[in-house]
Amino acid sequence: MGPVEAPVVEDPPQRRAERRTQPPKPTSRAGRDLPAAVGVGVLLGAVVAAGLFVRREIFVGIVALAMIIAVWELRQALAERSIYMPLVPVGIGAVSMTVAAYLRGPEALVLATTLSLVAVVVWRVADGLDGALRDVSAGAFTLLYPCFLAGFAALMVAEPEGQWRILAFILITVFSDIGGYAVGVVLGKHPMAPALSPKKSWEGFAGSALTCSLVGAITIPLTFETGQWWHGALLGLVVAPVATIGDLVESSIKRDLRIKDMSNILPGHGGLMDRLDSLALVAPVVWAALRLISPVT
Repeated sequence: MGPVEAPVVEDPPQRRAERRTQPPKPTSRAGRDLPAAVGVGVLLGAVVAAGLFVRREIFVGIVALAMIIAVWELRQALAERSIYMPLVPVGIGAVSMTVAAYLRGPEALVLATTLSLVAVVVWRVADGLDGALRDVSAGAFTLLYPCFLAGFAALMVAEPEGQWRILAFILITVFSDIGGYAVGVVLGKHPMAPALSPKKSWEGFAGSALTCSLVGAITIPLTFETGQWWHGALLGLVVAPVATIGDLVESSIKRDLRIKDMSNILPGHGGLMDRLDSLALVAPVVWAALRLISPVT
């Protein structure tokens, strides 16, 4: 007997047909509706900043909500290939992992992740064994990417100077995308991974690395007493390739699922996961680096 959740998913061929009939929107050379992308980006940044500097718990709630949306997007995308991730245990697990990381630290994040994986297995097997391995694998994948990785953002904000750790993390990572986009549009000629992301170029990657290094060199000494400009520059040089890999990982998933975007809830961007791809992979790297730059006592 197949999973009971499958019938509620919209018919994939119908969804693809609807996408083809939608009129194309004006885009930039890099394939984005730039005004919409900038407006949505500014709005998201304002929401995150408000959460950070009003109460840390608000930011944790924003992360948890983002993970619920990301889980829903991944479930809809996987359904395009008849893979039905168990939505309820994965959604509950995503929230519990974020909250556990904030309240109790790394050990609690690992424990919550383990229990969530067990819950996915039990929930799905209870519906029958037909396709269970496929669906359980999808649930485990979603719990680890992006939910477990997002838990490191909750770990960062819970630490001393947590708001500034998150601010540095977001600024350096976001400017990787901005620098790569700007330089790639103007100078991009040599594709980095044409099979995955035809518009991503080596020139854009160089712009990403330079921008990350510059923003890190400015941000780190301004936000941490023990931070030096070269700490930030080195951190930026590490973040740039990790952020690029995160983007390529997301592109490879979408290529395999034969979809363009994870969803269309963010004008100019696509889905929320299309914006979290770099941040998710960078989060554990920055968490570890900032603990060296500004040790937690």
